Amino acid sequence: MAIDLVELLAPATTAVLTMELQRGVVGDRAAIPALRDEVARRDVVTQAARVATAAREAGARVVHCVAEFRADRAGSSENAPLLRALAKGEANLVVGTDSTELVPELGPAPGDLVSGRRHGLTPFPGTELDQTLRNLGVRTIVATGVSVNIGIAGLVMVAVDLGYRCAVVTDAVAGVPADYAEAMVQHTLAPLATLVTADQVCDVWDHG
Repeated sequence: MAIDLVELLAPATTAVLTMELQRGVVGDRAAIPALRDEVARRDVVTQAARVATAAREAGARVVHCVAEFRADRAGSSENAPLLRALAKGEANLVVGTDSTELVPELGPAPGDLVSGRRHGLTPFPGTELDQTLRNLGVRTIVATGVSVNIGIAGLVMVAVDLGYRCAVVTDAVAGVPADYAEAMVQHTLAPLATLVTADQVCDVWDHG
């Protein structure tokens, strides 16, 4: 059954979430060059910025989900190979440093909210994100950012478990390797979320 995008994306009950669109992840201080390069190849930042701008103009909320750790990583877990590898490398995403900043195209704008996390891989557990969205009256989450195979997948799965409806902006997300990320979108995210493009989202909000 076709989804009514106008109803799904009603600005009063919708929030755009950007996932780790930070200088230390996809920008000039990126710790994983392959992911940064894939984001650039797909023009993810531009598309996410378009969606965020359209959201603000339509009256939907924009929430930036960022990773930010203490310099000594106290309170941050290393219970996964990826987390251990990042912890052993050059200090990155240290709270208060420029690596935690959003890429310039994303702002934040004055009305945006920022939700930080200091442990784990996804934006909901152990943060105030769920309660913040509920206090804002949000029922639909529009997901953008990285990475498809970990952060975005985790965001969508937890959001669905918490009762939110999700839309994934397919040209505003990325992961590596690219073919695996595409398979994740089609075979993992598609059964859980409505797949949309930045053009579709902007068209709904531009004409709302």
